[in-house]
Formats: sequence, C-alpha cells, structure tokens
Amino acid sequence: MPGHVIRRLNQMSTQVFASRMQEVGIDLTPVQFAALDAIRAMPGLDQASIAAKIAYDRATIGGVIERLIQKGYVARVVSDRDRRARVISLTSEGQRAYQRILPVVEVVQDDILKGLSKDERQLFMTMAAKALGV
Repeated sequence: MPGHVIRRLNQMSTQVFASRMQEVGIDLTPVQFAALDAIRAMPGLDQASIAAKIAYDRATIGGVIERLIQKGYVARVVSDRDRRARVISLTSEGQRAYQRILPVVEVVQDDILKGLSKDERQLFMTMAAKALGV
C-alpha cells in the first residue's frame, strides 16, 4: 500500500540523513535543516511562516527554532511590524554551517534514491509533487 511505502521511505530518509550528519560531526535533524534552508532562502520570516514553508506544525516550530538558536545558527528578534511576531534570521555562524551542511544534504538525496536511475529520480520527484498537489 502507498502509505506503508511512503512511511518506510520517510524512515529510511531520516536514518540516512542522521547517519550522514553524524559521520561529519553535525548535530542536525531533517526538520532543523528544512527550517535553516527556509530561513536562508527567505530572510526575515516569522516562525509561523517558516512552519508553513516547510509544512511543519506551527505549535512545535518554536522548539525547532530554539534548537537552531542554541546551536548559534539563527537569531530571533521581535518584528518591527508586529510586536507579537518573532523574525528569524541566519547568523554568520549559521551561514557557515549551512555551507558546510549543504554538500552533505546533497549526498543524502543521492543515497535516498540510490536504487533509481537519473530519469527515474526525475519521474519520482514529478509524481511525488503531483501527489502532494504542488
């Protein structure tokens, strides 16, 4: 059934990500990387926008951001436009970490789909995006 295969692929993806990060001495989860990537791509997002961008639960994104702050990768400040919102930005340490992490994440993508040819990988991505409605 598709749900089972998708769940297994997610488990394998998470395990491969964790293993590769551990090999290079980086303490980062896939969700933390997704948030870091969104923050880098769109500086000045608030926590709710980051959660929406990475399709993550708004109620728990604060913990993800807090861990990135503790690692020194991001800073959180009160928004000038809305005092209730917290704007997140990459620190210089976060930028350096991102540059170090990105090549590892790119290898992870190859590891996850290693059983597929280049054409099959493209087809997989197209079909997965279609299934998600993206």
